[in-house]
Amino acid sequence: MTARTATAIAALWSTVLAAVILAPLLPGGYLLLRDAVATPRSYLTDSALGVGDAAPRAVPQDAAIAAASRFVDGGLLVTGLALAGLIAAGLGAALLARRILADVIAGSGLPAMLVAATVAVWNPYVAERLLQGHWSLLVGYGMLPWTVLAVMAAAQAGSTRERVGAIAGVAACLGIAGLTPTGWALATVIALVTAAAVGRAGERLRLAAVIVVPAAVTAAPWVIAGLGAQSSADPSGAAAFAARAEPWLATVGSLAGLGGIWNSAAVPGSRSTGWAAVATALLVLIVAAGMWRASTRLTGPHRRAAIALFALAATVVVVIALAATGPGIRLVAALGDTVPGAGLLRDGQKWIALAMPGYAVAAAALVTMARRTVLVGAAVLVAVIAPLPDLAFGVGGQVRAVHYPDDWATVAAAIDGPGAVVVLPEGMFRRFPYSGEAPVLDPAPRMLPNDVVQTGDLPVGGTTVLGEGARAREVYDAAAAGQSAELARLGVGWVLIENTADPGAAPLPAFDPPLTTVVDTPELTLLRVDDPVIFPRPRTTATFAHLIWAALTVGGILVALGARLLPVGAGRPRPVRPSEPGRS
Repeated sequence: MTARTATAIAALWSTVLAAVILAPLLPGGYLLLRDAVATPRSYLTDSALGVGDAAPRAVPQDAAIAAASRFVDGGLLVTGLALAGLIAAGLGAALLARRILADVIAGSGLPAMLVAATVAVWNPYVAERLLQGHWSLLVGYGMLPWTVLAVMAAAQAGSTRERVGAIAGVAACLGIAGLTPTGWALATVIALVTAAAVGRAGERLRLAAVIVVPAAVTAAPWVIAGLGAQSSADPSGAAAFAARAEPWLATVGSLAGLGGIWNSAAVPGSRSTGWAAVATALLVLIVAAGMWRASTRLTGPHRRAAIALFALAATVVVVIALAATGPGIRLVAALGDTVPGAGLLRDGQKWIALAMPGYAVAAAALVTMARRTVLVGAAVLVAVIAPLPDLAFGVGGQVRAVHYPDDWATVAAAIDGPGAVVVLPEGMFRRFPYSGEAPVLDPAPRMLPNDVVQTGDLPVGGTTVLGEGARAREVYDAAAAGQSAELARLGVGWVLIENTADPGAAPLPAFDPPLTTVVDTPELTLLRVDDPVIFPRPRTTATFAHLIWAALTVGGILVALGARLLPVGAGRPRPVRPSEPGRS
């Protein structure tokens, strides 16, 4: 079997795994689960660009979806991107394993590649992040092995064409991962770690520049948006979002098994019993054995790359576990309160994504170095898939498509004047009759053409982690008191009442003077506020930042593909240079 055929089979296997996981979304509809909100069409509002009072959390994601959903259905976009992220994770892990294990691989290395792909796609991290609604984080997760491949290609490039293609590949990986700030941070960290490991003496500075320059450009949308926002985070969020121990496992054990998300409701059933300990033990044994075998058999740059990924995996497990202790929580809270952007550190478990490339290479190494690779590979596949059967079909049917009532389209079309929208009853999360039992983010900010006022307050475990929306709290105080003139003074032009969102909510206020009813349906009621004060926000800088992010990302993809480095060149072992130490 040729290497190209093995790559095609690994790509097909990754696609099958991803399709099995996301099967309920494939027939169509919209993902609406906890933090995930897909809508038929979204709009390029100030909030989508990150222009406002609150810290940017979905930048440049919201702007990209808003721009693309003018031409493609938003539900199809979100499902397609989530599917692509999982496929990229599997295929990238397979190619990375073959690249690093090139010296010891037998034949095409297909069994090892399939194992690496499975470890990357079929794990608790993917299940828990899907249940939490973090589909865009999984896009960045899927780019991690490709980022390692691109940096290795840049370090070992011979010709000018290879070098240009590799640099473009690094930029493309950082840009795609940069769909969210966390994805960007994950890709940047693993790129710098790889560069330090594989860069030859005297060239590490050049490699660092290859990473830092595109990293700075691709971070521009959320960095610039954050400059005008209130950046401090509620210190109570550090404890609320800390990694969590699963049954029969301490926090460090849960993290070592790629689980431990803060939200116990966003956990597959198989991880909520003692079976989680069995699954974790199997995975850790496979990975540890593979790490030992690879460390003793590999040589030269490939050994250095493998050890760097293994060390990174071990480090993030320990650091995240320490961050969930009392002193660690206090440190994270202090950083979030004083350091701009440090609020990204609150959800500690999401950083365990950095362990995935090392885990995938280690599991592949165990298979590659066994005498009977096919038999050992099949056993490892069973040991990885069997303990997490409920990842299939939308994590046991929880990740599914919904269909919005037509009332939403009616309201969106009726908002034809200026002013922000305030939504009642108050709160960012809802339980609609059509959305299932889990709480979901209010779709209004993505469904409506005007900005929607939100406080950013998050209910977590019976407490509320305060957001940054100080002006939004003034708006809601005025709405609760029925003060129509005060709403207009604060820039509100519309009041949307979601009639089925929360039947147990407090009675709605009587507005004085009364507001004009524009839409009145069983699902939604839209009221107009007369003569709202308009607060123009400068959008030029934020728009430019999004444009250069998009240009660098798309340009990087085109140049890298043109140079045949990603994916074709990245999967080929490179002839060894005599000058490289430790190689024969």
